[in-house]
Amino acid sequence: MSTLARARCQAKAHPLAMDAVLAAAVLVCMVAGSFVEPRHRDSVNWVLRTPDLLSLLLMTLGAAALVFRRRAPMAVLALTGTLSVIESVTGDPRTPVAMSAVIALYTVASTTDRPTTWRVGLLTMTVLTGAAMAAGPLPWYAQENIGIFAWTGIGATAGDAVRSRRAFVQAIRERAERAERTREEEARRRVAEERLRIARDLHDVVAHHIALVNVQAGVAAHVMDKRPDQAKEALAHVREASRSALNELRATVGLLRQSGDPEAPTEPAPGLDRLDELTGTFRSAGLHVEVARADQGTTLPAAVDLAAYRIIQEALTNVQKHAGLQAKAEVSVVRVGPNIEITVLDDGSGENETQDSGGGHGLLGMRERVSALRGTLTTGPRYGGGFRVHAILPLKNRTPTGEDPA
Repeated sequence: MSTLARARCQAKAHPLAMDAVLAAAVLVCMVAGSFVEPRHRDSVNWVLRTPDLLSLLLMTLGAAALVFRRRAPMAVLALTGTLSVIESVTGDPRTPVAMSAVIALYTVASTTDRPTTWRVGLLTMTVLTGAAMAAGPLPWYAQENIGIFAWTGIGATAGDAVRSRRAFVQAIRERAERAERTREEEARRRVAEERLRIARDLHDVVAHHIALVNVQAGVAAHVMDKRPDQAKEALAHVREASRSALNELRATVGLLRQSGDPEAPTEPAPGLDRLDELTGTFRSAGLHVEVARADQGTTLPAAVDLAAYRIIQEALTNVQKHAGLQAKAEVSVVRVGPNIEITVLDDGSGENETQDSGGGHGLLGMRERVSALRGTLTTGPRYGGGFRVHAILPLKNRTPTGEDPA
């Protein structure tokens, strides 16, 4: 640490002691200045003189008042200004008592606002200079009187400059702190969004495949004794569904790996090009599914393609779990202007409307996916029985920050 930095630290830690040192230095300067007097004739020379006792007393009181300049700057300025006026009127020849008033004015200017500095500075300059010109022993145009005016102006200007610099540095520091807090909040927000996205993907994968495993396992258990061939077929579907679940879980968990991990999956996320495969798994589980597509071969953005696939997957999973054994499902994918519309209908018992009452996140996950793409989702029971899921996904989508959600 440099000597200047150490001095600043000590000044902040012991302000009263530093002010006492300053007061002693000012007293030494004033006393030293009171022993010489300039003479202006053909050339400038200096003559030694002896100050009177009143001048020494005024200098001592003015310097002592500076010890408390931080605690009561206005009071110290008033006291030192009064001592300077007394010295200007009674001193002959004058001693530099006004030096203590200049230091006090600097303190006031460095600790208050600019309007206060202007008012107090002009008042101090006017009073001290006016007293010296009007009642002092020297002519009003003497150089010493002009010097009082100049030094008080310099004290007020220097104090205001120091105050402005402190305010500027403080503003920069606060701006840096706000920027740091903003970066931390943004990082926490992104982490929360990523956790939510991964949780949503895990839910969709696990819910779909476990529902199929549960149905096929129930079928196998039911026909094991009477129709072993059908039981074997159901167990084969269980095996296929569990293998697909493991593969998708491995792909999802792989997103948490480091970017340089060679084992991280690189295969694309599922989309509507795998819709036939998806509906085939439900048909093999006994659910009657009809698919109608009128998207005219539209190439979907990656985020929209994945969201459409997951919405259909979750909706059919809910039909499988809640609509009953004899339910039928209809899936339609239609391109309407700048949007792609996904509709999943069933004619089941209508229990889907309470499917998430037990703490599930199926409909919530679908709604979050659609909201992230700035689309709309409508869900609810159908008139006459069954349930309807309808999602409208814009093809040219931007998030509020202007970034592609993919």
